[in-house]
Amino acid sequence: MTAQALIDTAQALVAGDKGLLAMDESNATCHKRFAKLNIPQTEDARRSWRELIVTAPGLGASISGAILFDETIRQRTSGGATFVSALEAAGIVPGIKVDTGAKPLAGHPGETVTEGLDGLRERLAEYAGMGARFAKWRGVITPGAGLPSRACIEVNAHALARYAALCQEAGLVPIVEPEVLMDGDHFLARCAEITEETLHTVFIQLRLQGVLLEGMLLKPNMVLPGQACPIQESVDEVADATVTCLLRTVPAAVPGIAFLSGGQSAQLASARLNAMNARFASRLPWALAFSYSRAVQQPALDAWKGDAANVGSAQKALVHRARCNQAARRGDYDALADAPKPG
Repeated sequence: MTAQALIDTAQALVAGDKGLLAMDESNATCHKRFAKLNIPQTEDARRSWRELIVTAPGLGASISGAILFDETIRQRTSGGATFVSALEAAGIVPGIKVDTGAKPLAGHPGETVTEGLDGLRERLAEYAGMGARFAKWRGVITPGAGLPSRACIEVNAHALARYAALCQEAGLVPIVEPEVLMDGDHFLARCAEITEETLHTVFIQLRLQGVLLEGMLLKPNMVLPGQACPIQESVDEVADATVTCLLRTVPAAVPGIAFLSGGQSAQLASARLNAMNARFASRLPWALAFSYSRAVQQPALDAWKGDAANVGSAQKALVHRARCNQAARRGDYDALADAPKPG
């Protein structure tokens, strides 16, 4: 694939005020979510849930791309169509998660390094042959007492850059995801400090590996206080801190930044994205989009509960959340109208 083709795909993924749907949960993670709703933890239930998503009427109007898991890219709808072809029919670009997970970092207790580089060139060729046009790799940075170490940031940034270079070699747009976790009691200022250092390091490594910035997307965390922090800043304060950090670290050549939701509620994830676009649109050199998992899926999963009779209502919940985030990209999301209704 030519450089221009990579650029065209990257731009298409953030065009039309759309965003990405991350449906790349591992089977273990999927089962944890199923267990909370007493949904059978089986392959058939996973396939049914994912079919509900890829066949949701109207989803392509607000979702540009979907990140699949290895099992998911190989699955078919009950009608026999591959999930890849179902997504393409809806105007949604298929993508694939290619890392094999965060593993303990030797010599650094409490920290991890993401693995999956071994054999990646061959796996990328296979996924491209199956119709994937972009890929994703997540590096995990954990705040804490004395954490993260410089070693943790460096090793994850290096892995992200090597992955990105291999993706572009294979003709796939890399989504580069360095995530500073929300877990813990750290203050917003500490998250900003860690995120800025992490992103600086990631882009140094991307440059060293020769990654075409115009042919990639960044999937970072928002700058947030830890979930256990006693001070939880307002939506506007989070927007200010996040955009300030990104303007300091992300080159203008990158076409788009698609935030992860990272455990935020569906409404907060939308409201914070909305505030960034409403307050800073004229100052941003790149599109600010979304690449949410739970913040789009969870209301639909709650509605489905594993019951085929609920598929229609679950799909409506899914499309509603996607549309809310499309509105947030435009800066016209109505948080009050979208507030959860009393039980």
